Amino acid sequence: MTTAPPADQLRLLEVQALDTRAQQLAHQRRTLPALAKLAELEGRISDLHGSLVESRTRLADLRRELAKAEADVEQVRTRAARDQSRLEGGGVSARDAVALTDELASLAKRRDALEEVELDVMERLEAHEDALAKVEAANDELLAEKAAVEAERDAGWADLDVQVAALATERLRTADGLDSGLVSLYDKLRGQLGGLAAAALRGGRCEGCRLDLNPADLGVAKAAPPEQVVRCEECGRILVRVGQ
Repeated sequence: MTTAPPADQLRLLEVQALDTRAQQLAHQRRTLPALAKLAELEGRISDLHGSLVESRTRLADLRRELAKAEADVEQVRTRAARDQSRLEGGGVSARDAVALTDELASLAKRRDALEEVELDVMERLEAHEDALAKVEAANDELLAEKAAVEAERDAGWADLDVQVAALATERLRTADGLDSGLVSLYDKLRGQLGGLAAAALRGGRCEGCRLDLNPADLGVAKAAPPEQVVRCEECGRILVRVGQ
């Protein structure tokens, strides 16, 4: 049978209130609204990241395609310029002149076709650059929003940390000198009962489980010596008799 001075039992209720508040602060830390918002933003950023990678890869492909198209056009232009120079420079036979003229006509058609390809690639590249710019702007906006929410989260955590530190100091002061047997029982029950180990017995009701004690159990609790630590028959918590 555990015994402890009545004053220690009453002070145990103060310790319990502080421990309950500490649990509440821990819960607040885990459930800050900013944390849910951050999770949502990180999901959206992750989804957008895939689109960004795909879009940037496509942009690189289009730039390579444009470079090839420009090189093809330049190759034809260079060859046509060379043929034109030979034709205008004289010194070629009539047969070679006809061949050069035919080749120039063929090269002109080839150049026109390649320039159409080049123009098509340029248009697709421009459209893709515009689309990518919009995706990057959306990503930048999400990152900025995430940074703002992270700052909100950190401010919330800092405020809670101050409260937790003050609460810890107050608990040390309140628990100082309590009966060791009472404290051992309290700590054991806290681990078993979700943190609420001690409750007041007030008006025949256990304020831990919120149930009224039956008349027999209530009579036993009231008749017990003041230094005896009594327990609730319903929930097993330490019952601190108040108002007796």
